[in-house]
Amino acid sequence: MSARGGPLRYPAWQIERREMRVPSQAPFRQDHLFLLNNGNTYDALACLFGIRNYFGFSPLAEGRGFPSDASEALRTEYAAYGGLPDVHGTTWITWSELAAADWQGTDSSGTRRRDSVAGDETHWGPVRSVMRTLSERHGADRS
Repeated sequence: MSARGGPLRYPAWQIERREMRVPSQAPFRQDHLFLLNNGNTYDALACLFGIRNYFGFSPLAEGRGFPSDASEALRTEYAAYGGLPDVHGTTWITWSELAAADWQGTDSSGTRRRDSVAGDETHWGPVRSVMRTLSERHGADRS
């Protein structure tokens, strides 16, 4: 997809909605959503992205790398962190993938369910809420 109005991607360290403009409002900037990511809960990062997956989850979006259609602003910020050699776990996910996931699925021990580590009632709830709202407005594969 193009950088203009392309998908909302969630690399493990960033959220971005590129160049979305709402009539008579300023552009929606990725750093507004960055505030929703409030930490590195490794069971959630393992479940979603396969990062430090000592739990044995089947990750939803592991190892996709940096999105090829990312905005220039996100490319610049990513480069400031060192880019691929230095940024561990770079990947992204769409709302349609999150919505279709088996949220009752567990880690390899059967003790942690996907919804208990990255569902609506976890610290990932606000991220999911924003992605859900954007998908309702712009489409599930664009969020």
